[in-house]
Amino acid sequence: MCRLAEWLYEAGIGEARAALVEDGEIVEARIERDDEGPLVGAIVSARLVESGKVMLDVPGQPVATIAALPSPISLGTRLIVEITRMALRERGRDKPARVRLATEGSSPVAGPDLRARIAATEFPVVDLRPTDPDRLEEAGWSEVIDHVRAGHWPFAGGALWVDTTPAMTLIDIDGEGDALALAKAGAAAAAHVIRCCDVGGSIGIDFPSLRTRAERLAVDALIDEILPQPFERTATNGFGLLQIIRRRERPSLIEQVRFDATATDAALLLRQAERAAGTGVLRLTVRPAVADHIAAHPAWTHMLQTRTGRPVELIADAAIKGSGHAQ
Repeated sequence: MCRLAEWLYEAGIGEARAALVEDGEIVEARIERDDEGPLVGAIVSARLVESGKVMLDVPGQPVATIAALPSPISLGTRLIVEITRMALRERGRDKPARVRLATEGSSPVAGPDLRARIAATEFPVVDLRPTDPDRLEEAGWSEVIDHVRAGHWPFAGGALWVDTTPAMTLIDIDGEGDALALAKAGAAAAAHVIRCCDVGGSIGIDFPSLRTRAERLAVDALIDEILPQPFERTATNGFGLLQIIRRRERPSLIEQVRFDATATDAALLLRQAERAAGTGVLRLTVRPAVADHIAAHPAWTHMLQTRTGRPVELIADAAIKGSGHAQ
């Protein structure tokens, strides 16, 4: 008997996470970290610091880009702006948030957080606690994170190699056998990854070469059937390349996990620590960069102590790999 789709939500330490689970499998995975900056829809005060750029009145005073300002407007002018795209981390560079002038009379307000956004969907939300059975893990949370880290997503008959560049996210379909069968299986797998990881912007899918236009049209139709709207796409060309454009308002799971490995390992360790069995001192043994990241957020350690009822000791060990261990 099939179970209806539902969101599993976890208010973790330093990171909220959610998974839309259907028939026991994760079809959408989302994380939201404490220090990612103001969320889409937030209204904040700002100051114009140069043409097309404002400094936001939030912790860290990040700079954001703004367009369509009335003219003339002088540097230093105070403005009320709305976040239309969050700041993004990319390989080799970061992109500042984008903002626009807020509606006249608006007051500063936080944008809807992950919990609010999933609650606004058609699916019910189940709030998980560390003392509950680990339904996220049962659905395959760690496997999703591992696939994102490796950029490797196996499917029956082949695998996807996924890489995100400043220009676009590239998905290469790798496998053997009949080209059309491989292309169809790869199309379904690619659509799953795009949806699961909330990949936005420009996306290129490299299919195996298909002999006829009818075969290419069949692959195009499969993408249209599986990948939820809204998106725009090209037709698959004779070289097997199809391009998809999706709205990009916040970082994808791929960008969050792969371009901030230290924050990823810290969140995984803190999640593990919340569920660690035992009594007495809870020791977190991690590589130095992760130890420094956790130490820079003392509220996280305090929250962990409160939730577990155990004193916490942070141990930096250069020999530790990955997210470390808690015991």
